[in-house]
Amino acid sequence: MEKKIPTREDALALLKKHNRNEALIKHALAVEAVMVQFADKFGEDTEKWRVVGLIHDVDYEKYPDEHCQKAREILTEEGWPEEYIRAMQSHGWKICTDVEPTERMEKVLYTIDELTGLITATVLLRPSKSIMDLTTKSVKKKWKQKGFAAGVKREIIEEGAQLLGMEINEVIEETIKGMQNVAAELDLKGNL
Repeated sequence: MEKKIPTREDALALLKKHNRNEALIKHALAVEAVMVQFADKFGEDTEKWRVVGLIHDVDYEKYPDEHCQKAREILTEEGWPEEYIRAMQSHGWKICTDVEPTERMEKVLYTIDELTGLITATVLLRPSKSIMDLTTKSVKKKWKQKGFAAGVKREIIEEGAQLLGMEINEVIEETIKGMQNVAAELDLKGNL
């Protein structure tokens, strides 16, 4: 049986079926936007990358201790293609899965998942409360403060950038751009 290619609507409905927490949904929207940014940058399938970004934490609210394992079950039951499931699982590499990101889409998701959290935290402390005037330099300044957004695993972001063969500053810059595209939905437009 041929697997149906999931749409953004499929992903959003499934995400909201399993997640009620507004912060988790905003995080999914941020990751989606950044995946689109990188897909455009690399000339990849924007819709596929969008859907993977949106669905990557589908199991997190209900099953935080089984993150990525339960998502495989959920997406398999829904008839999702293995490529999408594997990409979703690989973002938990060395955290909650042993699925190493090998494809470019997987490497980007692995790299930017934690970074979107650091960027959001940085924005919320700015006087403008806006991502629209955020610079890479501001993020790097906060990056160096180990007590700031302490839950963000900076070593994963660094390792991901290496996997992508990109400088960390470029990864941060592209991530900011992606999040700027959906600033209003993320409540990061601020008072500019």
